[in-house]
Formats: sequence, C-alpha cells, structure tokens
Amino acid sequence: MTRRKYGEELFLRRQEAGHTQQSLGDAVIMSPSMIAHIEAGRRRPRLEDARRIDKELGSGKFFERWLPTLDEGQFPPHFRDAAESERRADVIEEYAVGSVPGLLQTAAYARALALGTEPSLPAKELDERVVNRIGRARILEDPLKPRMWAILGESVLRTVVGGRGVMAEQLRHIAALIRSGRVQVQVLPFSAGAHPFLSTMTTLMRFSDGPDEVYFEVLYTGALNDDPATVRRYRDAYDLARAAALSLEASLQLIESVAEEYEHAEQKHP
Repeated sequence: MTRRKYGEELFLRRQEAGHTQQSLGDAVIMSPSMIAHIEAGRRRPRLEDARRIDKELGSGKFFERWLPTLDEGQFPPHFRDAAESERRADVIEEYAVGSVPGLLQTAAYARALALGTEPSLPAKELDERVVNRIGRARILEDPLKPRMWAILGESVLRTVVGGRGVMAEQLRHIAALIRSGRVQVQVLPFSAGAHPFLSTMTTLMRFSDGPDEVYFEVLYTGALNDDPATVRRYRDAYDLARAAALSLEASLQLIESVAEEYEHAEQKHP
C-alpha cells in the first residue's frame, strides 16, 4: 500500500469516527500535526501508534497490518522507522565505530560496504540499496535542518572499504561537508581506550514536535527507542564520547591527513 492510500484511509476512518486530528491525537498519544502528516502521506506511524489508532477507531488491525508494506523494500525492516525519524529530525547526532554513517557515505563507499557485508547480494538489489543510501543524504541539502554532529571511531578512517581510492574519496567528501559548515565531525582516537560505544552504532535524534529518540544497531538488526530513560542513558554516553574525542579542528586535520595517506599509497601502488 502507498503512503497516500494509507493516509486517505486514516482520514476517512477518523471522519467516520467523529474525530478531529486534535481529538484523535489526544486519544492515541500523538500530536495533531503528526496525524496530519500521516493523512497527507508524508509520514508513517510507528507500530505502537498504528495499534493505538486501530483500537481507537475500531478498525481491527487494518493500520497495523498494512504498516509494514509502506515503502517496502526501500530499507531493511528494522531501519524503516528510523529512516522516517531521520527525515523529520531537527538534530541528528551519530556515533559510528566500524563504518561511515549512511548520511555521509559516497556512492562508491556505500557499494563497497554493501558488497563486503553481503557478498551474495543480487546486482539489482545492490543498485537499489546504493540509490536509497545516497538518497537519504538529500536531507543535508537543506542548509538549516537537520543540524548534524557525528563522532567517528578512528577505525572508521583506517578500515579500508573498497580500496584506497574509495577511502580517499570518502574522507575528502566528509572533509568537504565539514568545511561547508553543514556537519560537524569529531574523531575518537584509538588512544581514548574503552568507552560505552565501543561496539555499537548509535544515532540520537531530536524533534520539535515529539520526544527525542535513539536508534542503535548491531549486525543485521537495530532498534528505535523513545523511552526517556533509555534516551537519557545514550545521551550521557554520547556526551562522554564527545568529551573524549579530538577537537573539531584536530579531527578535520586527521581526516584530511589519512585521506592524503590513501592518495599517496594509491599513486605508488595503483
């Protein structure tokens, strides 16, 4: 089902139940603006939201049942809600330990990473994955929103994904984004030692129209959580990592230095 059709169904069933967007939002613990966005096909509800809507409108399991089909195939099931949150966030703060965050990836890096993690991926699915990954980065074309801060473990810079040429291009891309003022990036050096995010990719997101959320990912799965206590724990851990990381200036210098190392090595041994 398309988002537009899903939204039209919500509009019709809400009207039949005698609800305004405000009263339905109050009943299912959602903002009226979020109800409006869903009805317009701009956003998708989370699973727990769909269940509450079904209960309030007496629609059986209609909205819960059709939810997984929205944008089916564009992103892995565990990431769909996070991708939606990413699009509407006011502030995004990422920590990456093994690979470059998706919003900062080049096409060549994204392709090499996908092939490295899933070597048997069919060519068509690989192409779609790269297109979707790069498409996510279009949110950075807006000069104001979201504000983005990323902390990269030094291993992100040192792990050769796709070859030295691909890595040089990728790091130059990150450096260009930093110099444009669009994103702020810090590097957490190996010398920082153990820290809470040693093996977890984490994204914290802030919103003007809802609670903060945290998305954390491990191999082949991930979870989105808006529980205040959980978000606060990840926020505290992120602040510790930020304090232990190199300064913004030193981080940029390291990123460009490693990119130069890759370029020199590629010239010597193409």
